[in-house]
Amino acid sequence: MKEIRDIIKAYHDAGSQGKKSALATVVHVEGSSYRRPGARMLVTEDGQLTGAISGGCLEGDALRKALLAITQGQNKLVTYDTTDEDDAKFGVQLGCNGIVHILFEPIHEDKKANAIYLLEQLTSQRQNAVLVTFFSLHHTLQLGTSLLYRDGVVESLLPGILRDQITGDARQALQSQSSSIKVYQYEEKQLNGFIEFIPPPVSIVIVGAGNDVQPLVEIAFILGWHITVVDGRATHATIQRFPKATKVLVAKPGQLLQQVGVDAHTVFLLMTHNYNYDLALLREMQTIDCSYIGILGPKKKMDRMFEELSGEGAIINEEQLSKIYSPVGLDIGAETAEEIAVSIVAEIKAVLAGRSGTSLKCKETSIHSRPAELSISNE
Repeated sequence: MKEIRDIIKAYHDAGSQGKKSALATVVHVEGSSYRRPGARMLVTEDGQLTGAISGGCLEGDALRKALLAITQGQNKLVTYDTTDEDDAKFGVQLGCNGIVHILFEPIHEDKKANAIYLLEQLTSQRQNAVLVTFFSLHHTLQLGTSLLYRDGVVESLLPGILRDQITGDARQALQSQSSSIKVYQYEEKQLNGFIEFIPPPVSIVIVGAGNDVQPLVEIAFILGWHITVVDGRATHATIQRFPKATKVLVAKPGQLLQQVGVDAHTVFLLMTHNYNYDLALLREMQTIDCSYIGILGPKKKMDRMFEELSGEGAIINEEQLSKIYSPVGLDIGAETAEEIAVSIVAEIKAVLAGRSGTSLKCKETSIHSRPAELSISNE
């Protein structure tokens, strides 16, 4: 989501200077590649790049293709076949042994539901959404980013029949929280629809405003997470100390949950170094449903908290226990505040992605998952 927000900002910055732009989107990948479908990059007519569609090896040629799309005012699909050694002659040399299909869309401001408009609508709310991008591997008709679906609301200028057909598939993608590519017929031509499920960014609530929280905020900011820093001390919880936080609050444990929105993408970190504050908050959190609660400190601290809560009659079931991580972070030998921040963020990312956090060298399958839904099908 951070990449999308950066693209939107870059687009408006360019527009304020009278510069035209094109959006490059990875819509389909066969084999290996550095970025997967959904990766985006904005290209302005003066050659400024925001976002990424590869590890840097495609950007040079993609710049030329984007400028051509801007000049001609037409969407274009470009295929980079890195299984073909001849690609090295053009300076691509991905080294990934895959085929990457990239759609280039010049942004027309006079078109109401253009790609940037749909991306803006996508980021306007913290809700799961589905974005549909049409492309074709067989002819020049490239409709591009065409529809946004979220909670029954459709944003699109597609014609009725195609719109109704794709809306049903978008609804299914939202329910299953998965992306897919499907084949459609439009004006007697075959179109591929990249149906992309996009969740909102992670919302991380860091309870504690000590110096060790500062590097954690820096890393979360780089990742584009929504960051809330909370502390009971007004001297510590200040925007001056945490300028990159989305929100900084001064609150007691009993007030905190009333001031913080909680959804399926919210995680909590208890890092106050104040046992009574953490205990009081953990007591309050028994009623909320979140995917991750990390508690800084040794295991005996967590055991003591559970004993006290049990003594009060609180019942913490196995499902609740499975969401509590203490000591917090992955075992990477972290010592400094910066290293601990890396281990914590890595653990949160692994938990939310359903991964183990082990070394990639130990994986026997590909780095990126390739579910059957991402193959082009007629289903």
